[in-house]
Amino acid sequence: MIDYRIDRGSGVPAYVQIIEQTERALRMGFLKVGDKLPTAKEVVAATAINPNTVLRAYRDLEQAGLVELRRGLGTFVTRSLVRPGTEDDSPLRREVTDWVARARAGGLERADVLAMVTAVLDTYGNEHDSHTRATGNGRRRTHDQA
Repeated sequence: MIDYRIDRGSGVPAYVQIIEQTERALRMGFLKVGDKLPTAKEVVAATAINPNTVLRAYRDLEQAGLVELRRGLGTFVTRSLVRPGTEDDSPLRREVTDWVARARAGGLERADVLAMVTAVLDTYGNEHDSHTRATGNGRRRTHDQA
């Protein structure tokens, strides 16, 4: 089961943090189709946020087709976002894990690592977008594509 963490100082609304953490868990395979999400009451007890905030996040996840709310039973995962290379045992995942360990051992904090990866993704994304526009092979990017 997923344990939500709310960063009140991030400026990101709590319901968006829940959505992002759920999507990340789905991408990494930590959550699988059929898994049950914590109840709103459990999330409220762990995070001290308003129950309506949790319910809003769950409704948004349902509208995205990722979960299904079943009255009296809970909220269940209906779709996976796992892509090849993200599994725990994949070579690419091991390389990223090793790189993060080196970065942390080198004194970088989580925010530093995230900033570095985001900068590289932004650079790659811009180069990739230019290439796909030039070749006509691009597809429309959505918020869940990185």
